[in-house]
This record gives sequence, C-alpha cells and structure tokens, in this order.
Amino acid sequence: MKANLVILAALVLASLTALQSAEPLLEKVEVFPPGLNGIARYRIPGIVVTAKGTVLAYCEARKNGSSDWGEIEVHLRRSTDGGKSWQPSQHIAHKEDRIEGNPRKKTGGEHEQTVNNPVAIVDRDTGTIQFLYCVNYARCFSMRSTDDGVTWSTPVEITASFEPFRKQYDWKVIATGPGHGIQMKSGRLVVPIWLAFGGVGDHGPSAAGTIFSDDHGKTWTAGDIAFPNTSEFIHPNETMLAPLPDGRVMLVARSPSKANRKLVSTSADGATGWSTPQFHDQLWEPQCMASIVAHPAGVLLFSNPHTLPLGKDGKEAPGGRGKRQNLCIKLSRDDGKTWPINKTLEAEVSAYSDLAVLPDGTVLCLYERGNSITCARFDLPWVEKP
Repeated sequence: MKANLVILAALVLASLTALQSAEPLLEKVEVFPPGLNGIARYRIPGIVVTAKGTVLAYCEARKNGSSDWGEIEVHLRRSTDGGKSWQPSQHIAHKEDRIEGNPRKKTGGEHEQTVNNPVAIVDRDTGTIQFLYCVNYARCFSMRSTDDGVTWSTPVEITASFEPFRKQYDWKVIATGPGHGIQMKSGRLVVPIWLAFGGVGDHGPSAAGTIFSDDHGKTWTAGDIAFPNTSEFIHPNETMLAPLPDGRVMLVARSPSKANRKLVSTSADGATGWSTPQFHDQLWEPQCMASIVAHPAGVLLFSNPHTLPLGKDGKEAPGGRGKRQNLCIKLSRDDGKTWPINKTLEAEVSAYSDLAVLPDGTVLCLYERGNSITCARFDLPWVEKP
C-alpha cells in the first residue's frame, strides 16, 4: 500500500511538473486570405463553437473591394479540429431572390446586393445554429443549420422585428452585430443590433440595442434601446455581448464619443431595463468593432485594437479615430468591472475581431490581420503570462 502511494504521489508530481513546464499556447492560421475564391477582400469576422465542438468562422466576402457597400456575400468555413485546419469556404447567405440596390452608388448600384453583418448564435438546447444577416442595411433575415453548418435552411425575413424601434428612431439603416449572439440560461437567444436614422444609406447618427427570441429562433422581438444617441453618448453602433454569472447580460458598444472609451450597459434579461451607459476607462475606443466572451474558467475576455486617437501634440484627441493596430486580449476576473490584464495578440495592422471558446477552454480569436482574416488559438496561461 505504501509503495502504491509513493508511486501515485510521483505520478501527480510528474503531471504537475509537466503542466508547469508546458509552454502557453499561441497559434495562428490564415482562414480568409484575399483572393480566396476570387474575393477581393474579406472583412467583418464572426466565430462560434457548436454544441458538438465544430468551429464555424464566417465573414463578409466583399467581391470587388473593401467598401461597406457593393457586391457582398457571406462566406463560411468549418473546422472539426478546433481551428487548426479549415474546410473549403462556402457561400451561405441570400444566394437566391436577389435584392439589388446600393443607395451609396449613383451608377450601377442597382445591380449590387450588399449582404452584411452576419451573426451566428448556438442554441445548446436544440443543437441548431441560428444565423442572422442583413441585406443592403435595410432588411434582416434569419436561417438555421441542424447539421453543424454543413447546410442551411431557406432564409426567412424578420425585418418586422425592428419596427418597434421606430417609436424612438425612424431608422433608415439596420444592422445585426456583427460577431456572434448568445443564449442565456433561460434559453433566450439574444442578438446585438444597431440602427441609423440619418439619410438613406448613412451609418449615422445611430443607436444600439438587442433583439431576442424565446422560441429557438422561430420569431424575433425588439428589446429596448440600450445605447441611445445623446450629446454624451454619440452614435453608438457596433455592439457585442456576454452573459454574466448572475444571469445578467453585458452589452458593449462602439462609439465615436469624446471619451474615446467603449460604452457598457447591463440587463437582467438581455432585452429590457438596461443600466445607464457608462464609459469604461480601460476599454479604449479607436472606433473599431470589438468582441467579448465568457470563459468557463469564470473570467471575461475582450479583444480590440488597444490604441487611442492622438493629436499633433501627441496628446489624446477627444472623439478622434485611433489606429487599427495592436489588437489586444484583455482579461477580467470580476465580471468586467476591471481589466487588469492586457496582452498584445497582433502588434501590426489589425482591426475587427470575434472571440469563441472551445470545450477544452482553448480560446479562438478570428480577426482582421492586415488584408486577411486569421484565427488565433491560445489558452489562458498565454493571456496571463507577463
């Protein structure tokens, strides 16, 4: 017996030593390089991990250039090995019944279809993946996959879900996400949205909130505006969200406000009763989409270029635009109250990003890297290592 205990202790010690000596994980794989399938530029990444552990990476495939408007499709790639390798890219959204018309282009725009702002939500109760997207920033559609993203249902229009927002803002532009949505403990699916109420096709002025579904994506309902447009909270738009341990939902918005910080609000049900928006001093705002995800280890992770706009005097310029570079991963151990860890993932040109977590706790960050879209795989020890 004593000999067995000695052997067991030795094995435990050896395992601990191996874990301590193992190098933190950081790997990067190019997923959507420019020119793939004849696409000029891939932008606006989103990523989710299905209930079966399949990784779905998706984005806007901008056929002729990098503009937000133009002939744009939504493409998706699947990975069954945790993001190490990727299956061929497939065009998944709005392939039939084209809705042509680009109000930003005076000639030839009527022949373009802009399919924009894709958002996936994993329904762990049913195993399906809900997928929302917009067309020409004016109509919204929903479809689903029951086979882990191999095939997709015929899209159903859900633009009527946005109509209640007109009580506050007579919107001309609507957009989901971008990035991913979440499922709350109650089973509710929640998708961040923003809308603009200027001229036709203009992306500002804007406000942001959520839409939600309590019937597994069959119908969608407008929540309350979480981020109104005010003299202090200027043009809130691209939003991201994460569930908190106490059941609340945290919503984080991009804003060109003078504070140069992300806006944060929380809600008990992900749709109504949003707290008064607050600028978070540690979440710098270079005017770029960010991402936030809850990790099963009990921490929050946040990704965004960590830069600030600077004036000619080298000082922070209120309401300016920072450089899209130095993409960093932040970590919070207190539900987003503080973010003591800030680790550079990509020092060079880097912009929009989205986060997901594998069943084993490995983190995935799909992000714009130069003119390409890359997937980084890393673990918490890499984030926490000085």
